[in-house]
Amino acid sequence: MDLHGFYMGTEFQAQDFLGAHLTPTGVVFRTFAPAASRIQLLLDGGGGVREIDLHKAHDSNFWEVEVAGAHEGDHYEFRIHHGGSLTDHADPYGRQMELRPAHRSIICSPSYAWSDQAWMAARTDRRDRPLNIYELNLGSWRKRSGDQPSDDPADWYRYDEVAQPLASYVRDMGYTHVEFMPLNEHPFDGSWGYQPTGYFAPTSRFGTPDQLMFLIDTLHQAGIGCILDIVPVHFATDAYGLADYDGTPLFEYPNDAVGVSEWGSHNFMYSRGESCSFMQSSANMWLADYHFDGLRMDAISRIIYWQGDESRGVNGNALDFLKRMNGGLKRRHPGCLLVAEDSTDFRGTTASTSVGGLGFDYKWDMGWMHDTLELFQMDPLFRGGSYHKLSFSMMYFATERYLLPLSHDEVVHGKGTILQKMWGELDDKFPQARTLYLYQLAHPGKKLSFMGSEVGQLREWDERREQDWFMRDIPTHEAYWHFCRDLNHVYLDHSALWRHDYADDGFVWRDVSSVERSCYAFERTDGANERVLCLLNLSGIDQDDYEVRVPDVSSFRVLMHTDWQRYGGSTPEGSEELYYDGATQTLTARRLPTFSGLLVMLL
Repeated sequence: MDLHGFYMGTEFQAQDFLGAHLTPTGVVFRTFAPAASRIQLLLDGGGGVREIDLHKAHDSNFWEVEVAGAHEGDHYEFRIHHGGSLTDHADPYGRQMELRPAHRSIICSPSYAWSDQAWMAARTDRRDRPLNIYELNLGSWRKRSGDQPSDDPADWYRYDEVAQPLASYVRDMGYTHVEFMPLNEHPFDGSWGYQPTGYFAPTSRFGTPDQLMFLIDTLHQAGIGCILDIVPVHFATDAYGLADYDGTPLFEYPNDAVGVSEWGSHNFMYSRGESCSFMQSSANMWLADYHFDGLRMDAISRIIYWQGDESRGVNGNALDFLKRMNGGLKRRHPGCLLVAEDSTDFRGTTASTSVGGLGFDYKWDMGWMHDTLELFQMDPLFRGGSYHKLSFSMMYFATERYLLPLSHDEVVHGKGTILQKMWGELDDKFPQARTLYLYQLAHPGKKLSFMGSEVGQLREWDERREQDWFMRDIPTHEAYWHFCRDLNHVYLDHSALWRHDYADDGFVWRDVSSVERSCYAFERTDGANERVLCLLNLSGIDQDDYEVRVPDVSSFRVLMHTDWQRYGGSTPEGSEELYYDGATQTLTARRLPTFSGLLVMLL
């Protein structure tokens, strides 16, 4: 490892030096702990715990020891002495950890034989390709205990056990990528991985590093990309983790005013090169060693601004870290996806680092999500007064490369599920939810949906229970599931819906003034041969003789109608009552059903 680069925050492979590494005769252990007065290795090889002193090495800020006879699979931790006190810590660079509530590190050297070479060589950032992400929490997608709440580790499926069922399901559903909520090691199930303790260790809840690699390999061979949610902002306060690692705030800010997050966790101090090299190396490891195709980075607003508060100003050191990390990751992995969960209006999040941007490929459009859901929750009688909540995002969609999320954050903490959010009684909710998802797929930008939404789940997500797959036994929910699957495949099959997501010529309004009717019409094009018109009726009544001027059309074909009978609506397929008048260049819908949406191919 380049020690100067480590201190300057330019190192991307610190884990190749720090941590536990096999040698021909044993294992060498290294850790970075400048303020420690003594460090002992507590090594458990199955015959009892041995206490072995580490010695200072290199510039005396590092400690190391080589232990003959130590083996892969042995458990260990570091006992760090400082100022008359001592604390036992897991290895910050450890590659595997014990199952919670145990926390020691495990000597591990993954040796998986990959079979995804063709996938890795061909992957891209998807800028001019379809990107439709299925977000999931691996522990609650499916469980052995079904929909019964359980914290028993025996109820989780292993990475390798879930691999083929997940790959088959996601491919059949028409998603292009899976986004895994954090798989780094973490102590509390209810944190969902967002308060990590092991930045280099996949959680042992679901198996071993090699088994996670098998899962990713299986998805790749099925043509499915893999995105990992990571947490570059803050870490858990558990004493065995990173907090006060060498007896001092080594990774975090020493001042609680900026060092403690709103979640009670510790914020990384990115004015220290050592912290930057730590996080960069972790991010690089997930892409390089585990073949993840992208990283979704949580709570980026808390890096851009001090504590996420714009009034406190931009955190310059943290911004420099983001630019350096993202630029370095893109150079090493040109086809990877870097996605920011950024709720601010900070400009340049998806601009290249070469022009001063933060270097992300995509940014979550939280404004679109909030405005859209607010409108769909509103009584249709009052939607006219908020008509432009639905059109506002079109004014800025090309300023960044946005991704439209309907994520796990929207189906927890008393918010209700996506279906529940829709206005009215249950019979009103289904047609509105179908139209919501059609609108999302037709809107410029890439897409993300959370697991369970595709079956019209009516129970908030709970990480202790699997998704309510039994809902598919109910005809209305089964029809809704078929709609979601068919809609995804329409999206994949039509380049007008994704090729020019971020170009001005990829979108044009055809009607954004029917306030009293709560109707909208816009066109998507791929800039070459394909045009798709989207019609929406968000009012509480059928709209008759709805006219939209659409030039240069010789014929048309309905691709998708949310009101088709097979999806639970009232319109027989083929009886949509659309007419085009070439003289006036007007498309007329004789009847646009209540809460409906259509996608129409213009020829």
